[in-house]
Amino acid sequence: MDRKLDGRKKRTRTKMYCVLLRNLLRQVIGYLGLFSVFSLPVMGQAITKGSRATSRAKQPNIVVFLVDDMGWTDTSVPYHREPTELNRRYRTPRMQQLASQGVMFTQAYASAVCSPSRISLMTGMNEARHGVTNWTLDRGRSPDPQHPRVQPPNWPLNGMAAEPGTERTVVATPLPSLLQEAGYYTIHVGKAHFGATDTPGADPKNLGFDVNIAGHAAGGPGSYLGTNNFSAAHRNGRRVWDVPGLDQYHGQDIYLTEALTIEALKAVEVAVDEHKPFYLYMSHYAIHAPWEADKRFLADYLGKGYDGLPATYASMIESMDDSLGKILRWLSERGVEDNTLLVFMSDNGVPKQCPRNLPLRGHKLTPYEGGVRVPMIVRWPGRTSVGTRQDSLVKIEDLFPTILAAAGVEQPQTVQATDGVNFLPLLGTEADRPPSQRELVWHFPHTYDGPPWSMIRKGDWKFIWFYLDQRSELYNVAEDIGESINLVNKHPDVATELSAALRRQLVELGAQIPIDKQTGQPFGMPPGEEAFEALSRPES
Repeated sequence: MDRKLDGRKKRTRTKMYCVLLRNLLRQVIGYLGLFSVFSLPVMGQAITKGSRATSRAKQPNIVVFLVDDMGWTDTSVPYHREPTELNRRYRTPRMQQLASQGVMFTQAYASAVCSPSRISLMTGMNEARHGVTNWTLDRGRSPDPQHPRVQPPNWPLNGMAAEPGTERTVVATPLPSLLQEAGYYTIHVGKAHFGATDTPGADPKNLGFDVNIAGHAAGGPGSYLGTNNFSAAHRNGRRVWDVPGLDQYHGQDIYLTEALTIEALKAVEVAVDEHKPFYLYMSHYAIHAPWEADKRFLADYLGKGYDGLPATYASMIESMDDSLGKILRWLSERGVEDNTLLVFMSDNGVPKQCPRNLPLRGHKLTPYEGGVRVPMIVRWPGRTSVGTRQDSLVKIEDLFPTILAAAGVEQPQTVQATDGVNFLPLLGTEADRPPSQRELVWHFPHTYDGPPWSMIRKGDWKFIWFYLDQRSELYNVAEDIGESINLVNKHPDVATELSAALRRQLVELGAQIPIDKQTGQPFGMPPGEEAFEALSRPES
């Protein structure tokens, strides 16, 4: 249920809108909110099981700007050593602005598909632990096609829930609930995709959000066009994709990304007027299918000789960047920019239908860099080293502990074990950045768009295990970012180490392994030392 403002606060807010010096007063109020109001505890707010202790001094506002299906090079911000062809094609000036003011994470990772990433962000759990390893939609139905030999495991295909009682869900304490308890006004805007249709997890309000704007079970919009009522009715009879809660824009010539931005700023306005720290989860549907152009930005790409999907896709990227710019400008104008932590990230790599993210190999749903490496920028004025690049490995579940630490939530108590690592120490000067040899793990025990696989990244090395044909691949990503040379035979010692590490991680995380229909048993796990022993022997 939305939090109701009491009568006194409503009257105060009304008067503020009526005074002639509205903008000046808001700047003053924003300043006072930063340096006095946010340092006080919320009256009547008890510390509950979600957060054993909370430091309320200058709690920052938090914005997570999550883009859907945005590849590593789908921007004019160059993450690679040299600008790529797509870096030169796309225009994302607001991302460039953000990068100049914060830290670019050049080796940031998400899951290979959307729902696993989003639930990892919400819970701090690795996908192998929470088990929602593919995208969700219809209650009780898996999107995996029938396969002659592979049976996916009995995974929680209904997504996540905050309370037990719904079959085949993972129960966890959600990030927004913990922030609520710490005094935050929590706002969800755009794509949710946390739970299947007709389950509690389909509604973000059941997961700790005070406000839900346009979020539901579906992972894509019916349409990006207000003239289509953001509905799929114009292209098929299935209405599950129709974007809810935006009836006021139906029939209007407005793009979905713009409408969501307008509504997001209305929601955060309430929090700032009430001197409450806010958590804005700005989760755009863009640039997920259906690929429909934002005509505000299309003409320039057509004029440069692009047509069809390349031009449409480019306009959608620039539309997303325009949304980012509006939010950055609002934060500045309202005087809250200096006390706002903003994280920009994508939920997985680029779809295979879209322009390839060279030099990366692969696409969404694959274990290669093009499927899992994503753009990421973090800005927190006074805390981030301005205009720097950070090469440490981070993954989307790291947002959970990082955001809680930034919010002053100490020792959060959750029903789930968590795997994410707080990356706040990586935001400062070079001296504050500890070297990392952490192990990042991915798990995809499904047949959707390819065979099942698991993967581990440690240092410069990546090891992939394919279950169906019991095959392994090894790459030195630092030297071969395109993953063109399988080094299993050349470096069996590294393959042995990483295979054993992946096997150990999968066991510790409780990963569900796909079933071999021929035997009725799980497929073989990543092998031990014996599998690479012959490769290690010198030739006689």
